Order: sequence, then C-alpha cells, then structure tokens
Amino acid sequence: MLLMKPADNHVHTEWSWDTSLEASMERSCERAVALGIPSIAFTEHVDFTVWGDGDGGDHASVQIAARTFSHPLDVEGYLAAVGRCRDRFPDLRVLTGIEAGEPHLFAGSVARVLAGGPFQRVLGSLHSVVEADRLVAADSLFGAVPAVDVMRRYLGELLQLVKGSDAFEVLAHADFPRRYWPAGDGPYDEALFEDEYRAVFRQLAASGRVLEMNTRSPLWSVSLLSWWRDEGGRAVSFGSDAHVPWRVGALFDEAAAVVEAAGFRPGADRFDFWRR
Repeated sequence: MLLMKPADNHVHTEWSWDTSLEASMERSCERAVALGIPSIAFTEHVDFTVWGDGDGGDHASVQIAARTFSHPLDVEGYLAAVGRCRDRFPDLRVLTGIEAGEPHLFAGSVARVLAGGPFQRVLGSLHSVVEADRLVAADSLFGAVPAVDVMRRYLGELLQLVKGSDAFEVLAHADFPRRYWPAGDGPYDEALFEDEYRAVFRQLAASGRVLEMNTRSPLWSVSLLSWWRDEGGRAVSFGSDAHVPWRVGALFDEAAAVVEAAGFRPGADRFDFWRR
C-alpha cells in the first residue's frame, strides 16, 4: 500500500448533471480524508447542448444529439459548496475545477464558464464525435461501426481536441470508449492503436500539459504509459472519475504502481502531479 497517496484530480458530485442522489461533495471529502488523499479536485461536467457564440467552427451546423439531459453548471452554488467543504475539512486541499467536454468544438462556451469563477483544475475530455451530421456519444457507434474503427476515429478526434484547445491543463480518460469495448470483439489490445495514442501524446507533451491516469477506465498498462514518457510527456495526474463518494481514490495503489513502473515519481510535494 502506498505510504503517500496521490491527489485525486477528477471527482464529480451533485453539481454534475450525470450523477445520482448518492453523489455528495461533503461525503467525497470525508472519503478522501479517510484514505489519506491529500487533495481532491471537484471537476464538474461542463457540456453543451446548443452551439453558442464562438462554438462549432466547421461543425456549427451539426445537430447535437448527445447529452440531451445535461444542464449548465450552477457556478455560484458550486463555489459556495466548495467553500463549505474547505471550512469543514481544513487539512484537505479542495480544488475547484471543471471537466470541459469537447473544448475544441465549444471554445466560446467553455471560455464563458471559465470566466465565471476561479477554476484551479481544468480537464479536457472527449465523449462525443460527429457522425452523419450529428454529434453523438462515441460509444454509441459500437455495433454500427467495427470496434477498431470506433477507437481509431475517437483517437483521431482526440488529437484534434488537443490541437484545437488550450483551455485545459489535464487530458482526461484519453481512450474513453474503451470502457464499452464489445466483449464479442475479444480483449482490448492497446498495441493495435499505438500510433494513434502516440500521436495524441506527442501533441499533448509538446504543449507542456498533463496526461490523466483514470482509474474508472480499465487501467492502462506500463507499456501505454511508457509511450507517454517516450513522446516527451513529463507529468501524470491521477483521477478516480468518481461519481459517488465511495469511488474517490479507487484503485490508486494499483494505478500508482503502473505509473511508477513507467518512470514517473511523486512530484515536488504531496499535492503535485507525478513527474519523470
């Protein structure tokens, strides 16, 4: 067991649109304290169902079919809740944050959210891709498109996200549809997509940003994390992607062992990213 747990830089609470009644910012803090996690970042979902000013680019005429039930983040209420947690848990570093969905497509809308408050941990993520003039959940393509092609399309669009947005610091769950890999296609083989992973990692590293080791997704191999190091990546963030309190810090011991074997170590202090 790790003597010093990494910070959990990717947690969702009742302020994210896709959580259940079990979600709780205060109980997530309690869980972090119980586990000895030094810092928790509440990176609530920021997703958009309409194109706003400065959004869309070449896709501005595309129908947004994904996230039909999402709702805007109540920034004022969220920040007040963070303040209460900071008062109640003075020994836990509580960071504000957002997880910006498709920030390369919603640049204007993301910028307006970021202007509305002091967000300390900003994640960029890709959940949706354009298919037949509709923005749809990437995993919804499984069954209609060969699974290998789904992943290649996803990773290709992820490269465009990294190239097209500087709004985020940490790239979250870089192979998100892998969570839903069809069992009938056999085990997921990271090596099939090495070139695509490396292209994303190379671009992300060149911008000086950080890659997330997400413990809600199937844990990456040492080989995959080594591709990040080989392409110039210098820092790794740990994120449970918890949507319920009991998942805060989940699998961090196992994830840290993989990250360490790939050549990364705890950073300058217990709140820092792990670095090479």
